[in-house]
Order: sequence, then C-alpha cells, then structure tokens
Amino acid sequence: MLARELTGTMRPGKPAERRLATTAPPTLNGSREAPITATLAGSRNGASEPRIGTMVDEMIARLLLPVLPPFIAHRAAAAPCYARFRRPERGAQAGGTRDRGLIRELAAQGVHDVVGVDARSIPDEVARRCLVTQIGDVLDRHLLERLRSEFELPIVFHLAALLSTRAEFVPETAHEVNVQGTLNLLHLAVDEARSLGHPVKFLFPSSIAVYGFASREAKHAAGRVAERAALEPVTMYGCNKLYCEHLGRYFAKHYRQLAAGEPSGVDFRAIRFPGLLSAFTLPSGGTSDYAPEMIHAAAQGRPYASFVREDTRIPFMAMPDAIAALLALLEAPAASLTGSVYNVAAFNPSAGELADLVQRAFPDARITFVPDPRRQAVIDSWPEDVDDAAARRDWGFSPAYDLKRAFEEYLTPNIRRRYPPR
Repeated sequence: MLARELTGTMRPGKPAERRLATTAPPTLNGSREAPITATLAGSRNGASEPRIGTMVDEMIARLLLPVLPPFIAHRAAAAPCYARFRRPERGAQAGGTRDRGLIRELAAQGVHDVVGVDARSIPDEVARRCLVTQIGDVLDRHLLERLRSEFELPIVFHLAALLSTRAEFVPETAHEVNVQGTLNLLHLAVDEARSLGHPVKFLFPSSIAVYGFASREAKHAAGRVAERAALEPVTMYGCNKLYCEHLGRYFAKHYRQLAAGEPSGVDFRAIRFPGLLSAFTLPSGGTSDYAPEMIHAAAQGRPYASFVREDTRIPFMAMPDAIAALLALLEAPAASLTGSVYNVAAFNPSAGELADLVQRAFPDARITFVPDPRRQAVIDSWPEDVDDAAARRDWGFSPAYDLKRAFEEYLTPNIRRRYPPR
C-alpha cells in the first residue's frame, strides 16, 4: 500500500500536546471534505524524548507488508503516516501493507512510540500499535511545516504513492501525488537537516516499474537486470519512481550546486522493490497482484482467473523480507554505500509455477488464465529478475524466505488462519 515517514523529537519549548487543524485537499471533483484535526502527543513523561515520524500512502503495491507490497489500495491523494519513536535513529510507516508491517516491526522492538498519519482512519489493528494516529496529506505543505515546527525529524520513510494500475487511469493526479509529494518531503528533509545540524536519512521505496523492455524477447534476453540498465518505464508510476530516484540523488549530492551554501543534508536511500507477497493485507489491484490474488482466492474457495499468461515471470519477495530490507538499509553506514538506489529480490517464479504451489496448498483451488492484453503488456515490460549484488555487498541484504519457505511457513499458514473453513 505505499507511504512516507518522519521521525523526530519534540522541539524545545513546545507543549506536550497540540491539536493541528488543516483543510482537506480538494477531491477529484473539486469539492473539499470537512476540516481535518490532528493530535500530536508529546512524550510519555512530559520530557522532549526523541521522536520519529513517518508518512505513508496506502501502499502500494505490495511494497511492504500487505503494506507493499504487500501493500494496498489506491487513493487520489497520498496517505501520509508519521511515526514517532523513542530513538531518533529509527523510523516507521503506517498506511499500506509495507507501512503496517514496518509499524508492527517497530512496535515489536519495544523502543518506539509511533504516531500514524494516513489520508483516512488507520485500521484498529495498526492504530493499537501507535501512540497517536491522525489524518493528513503529503501534498499539504502547511501540515508538513506544522509537523516540522513541532518535532525533530531525523528520519523520513516516504512510502506514499499512487500505484501502477491506478496511476494509468489518472496519470496527472499520479504525477502530482508521486512527484510533488516527494518534492515536499525532500524540502522538509533539507530544512530539517539545517535545523538539526546533521543529515536526515530519507528512505524511499521505489519499484521494478522503473524498468522497461520493448518486447518479451528483449526481456528474456536481459536476464537479471542491474540498477542502471533498461530504464525506460512504460507506466506513469514507473516514470514517477525513476524521476524521484533522480530527485533524491540530486538533493543528496548536487542540490543548489551553483549557489553558495552548505550541502542539503539529505541522505537519500532507495530500494527498488519487486512484487510483494503479504499474508495479512488483501490485494488491492496492483499490477503484480495476480500472485497474492490467486492465493487469497484459493483460501476462500473462490475461482480465480489470472490476468496474465502462465509463462509470465517477474521477481517477488515476502513482505517480512521487504520490511527487513528497509530497516537494514536504514542502519547501513553511509561509508559502505556505493550507490543511492538498490535492487532487491528473493525469487522469480512464473505465474504457472505459482499456480502449481497454490494448488498443492489448496487442492480445491480453481485457477485459470485469462490474460488482459493491457495489463499483460505492462508486466511484460518489467524484468524477469534483477541483480541485487550491490545490496548484498553494501548492506548485507539476504532474504530469509525463498519461494518454498515463503509458501510453507509464511503465506499458507497465515492465510489459512485468515479464512477458517466454512
């Protein structure tokens, strides 16, 4: 489901609790919803403990836990999420699959106080893990400025986005959310770095949608694709993600390079996620959702008609590994990083191979293949696999789940519990 995050400490002299009122952004038809009121709570003991804030969009694609990917449903505006932690070096998010999983992981560590922000109410299961929840929009710069005035924000997880399928129906809106939302947060990070006197870490979940092949033959011939190859995306989402990667690199290394002044202070780090498989978040119509959709349908005893061919092949990973990757990249020493954008992946089965695994786990599953030419064309433009050697070398990326373990130990048992026998 997608997403951004901010981390921070209460700024000196600020009250322990303050209510911020902001007007909701215009909807697609131009109308405005009722005013939004957000509560930002202070530290538990009244002192100015470090806080970390995070913003997240409904995620996305299965970015992170049924939050990214695993991740989520699409909106016309990004769904921000802010997480405040006890330690400024950590961060989390809350709106989509990935976001929710990241919040779960941070909460499980027992050292973080999280404030979740989304474009709409955050689910109770996630809200229980947050100290405070509020509603907000990554496009609302006034809200971001108010947040920055209230908290010190040393870490930003920007997970908000309109995903690939939804973005093709409203490409101009997707550009506004995906690009302008990123710019808003990058500017926030610049201002915050200057205020704090040290760099702000900015973690950005990108996507294999940045790649683009003109034909199935070219895709197959390419094999495992490295970070700098085949960067000709065919979707608005892919174009947005690729441009935002460049924006992050620019802000980190070349910001206002002809003007006198200090560096931006933005420590930009991005991961190009493959399709994400979550056992806890329902598929929301993403381009790679044919995989989780067939699993969830089989568990419910429903027939499933896949919108891709049996021979369709792209990389995937389990949501827990996606969350672990974000946290590992967050912790990596800057000196060990040789780039700002990294591929990650765990396995790359064909749709037919996935169907066979589902059939073994759920013998009564009824899976057919009825390709949708338009969605198939998008999938065919994405690589069969990616080369993640740089991530493994620079910051120790190593997925815990291969395809077999992902099905047997993570997906199947958890999804069975979600849909008890009738």
